[in-house]
Amino acid sequence: MEDNFNKHLGNKLKLRRLALGLTQTKVAKAINVTFQQIQKYEKGTNGVSSLRLLQLSNYLKVPINYFFEDFSEYLVNLEKSQEGHMNVNYNFLTKLYSELNPDQKIKFNKLLQLSNSSISKAV
Repeated sequence: MEDNFNKHLGNKLKLRRLALGLTQTKVAKAINVTFQQIQKYEKGTNGVSSLRLLQLSNYLKVPINYFFEDFSEYLVNLEKSQEGHMNVNYNFLTKLYSELNPDQKIKFNKLLQLSNSSISKAV
């Protein structure tokens, strides 16, 4: 599956790069790698680390899940999560929340309240 995903991610990377009219060299410079490394990513020869994936998504102005879209394993897990079959990592969420500044926490809580009221109305 890993090779399959590397090729999938490489195709998504190449499509986005070309859509923006960027060269492999320009993308490589932006994330501090060689253009050969971008070639290897695009061919699926090398996997992309989480840090590089974050850098690529920021530079190419796409959410990280852009790289997972249309990948069968991701879609299966997405369906399971929507059905409530996947566990939530509460420790991770707690850590993220604790790192928010007070203004971000207020906005997050308001968003959570809106989400809860929408769910209540739907049920």
